[in-house]
Amino acid sequence: MAELTSTGIDRQTRARTEWLLVGLGIAALIAAPFFLYPVFLMKMLCFALFAAAFNLLLGYTGLLSFGHAAFFGGAAYFTAHAVKEWGWTPEFGVLLGVFGAAVLGLIIGFFAIRRQGIYFAMITLALAQMFYFFCVQAPFTKGEDGIQGVPRGHLFGFIDLSVPLNMYFFVLGGFLIGVFAVWRIVHSPFGMILKSIRENENRAISLGYSVARYKLAAFVMSATLAGLAGAMKALVFQFATLTDVTWQMSGEVILMTLLGGIGTMLGPIVGAGLVVTLQNYLATSEFPVTVITGAIFMICVLLFRRGIVGEILARFSRGESDAR
Repeated sequence: MAELTSTGIDRQTRARTEWLLVGLGIAALIAAPFFLYPVFLMKMLCFALFAAAFNLLLGYTGLLSFGHAAFFGGAAYFTAHAVKEWGWTPEFGVLLGVFGAAVLGLIIGFFAIRRQGIYFAMITLALAQMFYFFCVQAPFTKGEDGIQGVPRGHLFGFIDLSVPLNMYFFVLGGFLIGVFAVWRIVHSPFGMILKSIRENENRAISLGYSVARYKLAAFVMSATLAGLAGAMKALVFQFATLTDVTWQMSGEVILMTLLGGIGTMLGPIVGAGLVVTLQNYLATSEFPVTVITGAIFMICVLLFRRGIVGEILARFSRGESDAR
């Protein structure tokens, strides 16, 4: 009885500690633009949400997609075109981008989930490349020039997003909504089924679950959240270009997720922060940023097989087990 009570207290203490850390993290994000460059922070938040959305598919469902740039960049194009050419307000432009990414996710996911493993990854890459070539030739994307000079506009008609602080808190709000959505999905009965599919798909099928539908739903949810990140990025930098839909962008988000730790809530955010920081502060360096990023990735793979956050959590859990 005493052991059960002790375990219950430990769980309560751990839960309170986690929520305290979340609160401190949100407070730090609120204070951050007063000490750091807001555009840098907004870029970090957009890519952190992109990585968290990708992790929902890879870390919790076990599906490796090489085509997530299609949703990220596609949403950026949809939002930029709606805001600049149609004169839509930013909130409706973002919603259009999110909806467009969801539709793309439904189409690509419908074909991709019919295969497993490397074949699934190759199908997502092939379809994403098809979308890339569509963006190269489509009139509304402006080809290699991209959509430039996208106005940030006024949120809800009266909040001027051309003010950096206003734009930052808009992006922060979208980031928190997206991360909370990932957390809620993962900690729901639906999320438990996704984890069971990741661990043993055949057993999930034998239990009567429609695995294909769950995979498709997870794929669309991941694409939708990736679209939210891409739509906000288009407003932050006020342009949408082919860079956002290339296969290199898909590789970049995979790198971010693996560096931080797949299957963890904080891992992709840490990984995205690390990669964006390296890109930002080493951009003026004579040494290639990609080489440094690759070296760090190689070191992490050799020393931290679970990623940075994954390894820390594993050691923390091991320490708790030894203490008991």
